[in-house]
Amino acid sequence: MPAPSAEELRLRRELAAVYRLVAHFRMTDLIFTHISVRLPGPEHHFLINPYGLLFEEITASSLVKVGLDGNPVEETPHPVNPAGFVIHSAIHAARPDARCVLHTHTRAGCAVAAQEDGLLPLNQISMEFYGRLGYHAYEGVALNLAEQRRLVADLGGHPAMILRNHGLLTVGETPAQAFLRMYYLDKACEIQTAAAAGGAKLVLPDPEVCELTARQLTGQEHGSDFQDDQAYDLAWSALLRLVDRVAPGYGD
Repeated sequence: MPAPSAEELRLRRELAAVYRLVAHFRMTDLIFTHISVRLPGPEHHFLINPYGLLFEEITASSLVKVGLDGNPVEETPHPVNPAGFVIHSAIHAARPDARCVLHTHTRAGCAVAAQEDGLLPLNQISMEFYGRLGYHAYEGVALNLAEQRRLVADLGGHPAMILRNHGLLTVGETPAQAFLRMYYLDKACEIQTAAAAGGAKLVLPDPEVCELTARQLTGQEHGSDFQDDQAYDLAWSALLRLVDRVAPGYGD
């Protein structure tokens, strides 16, 4: 078996860091849900978690390399979650920019996924996803290949999606981008459930303000006097310092 390339080793470490951060911020569901990253090359191989390990146990070397058929392409003692293969392989195959796919079952995310109106622009954090969020109707546990076409169609070109009656999903060009999108999508859901629980009438900003805020937060042209182009990079550097402190063995 050939040694991993330097780029694969880098992606393994970054993906393992994301698994540990998801565990640290309590966005896990025991051994379930999944985060994957596509490796460079024409083979469409991607890395995914070894089924059966808690996210806090995952290391760079324990990640499983699989093909689009869901089968490991290298010897491994670990199985792969079939639902992870169905969801992730479909998105990796359809979206060249979706190099990382992150899926969660958080309490707040599942709560908003069960609400008819979906995610509301209740807060500046929520507005990052204004008009930029797909919705996929629940079809049961994702074990059927026929669902892949509909899932990809519902995601479209969006950076994130709410899986109705199920959970949340984000994609990114890097594991860092997918994680930061998930962190804020989940926080937006937490804000919504807290605001709704208060019982008071909710205030929604004008659509024009929501769209402006979305453009400001996603790096699109927005015409404001200032622009912050380094926020995500600075946040990711801070998160790597955090994971180095709380889970120093993640890169092994």
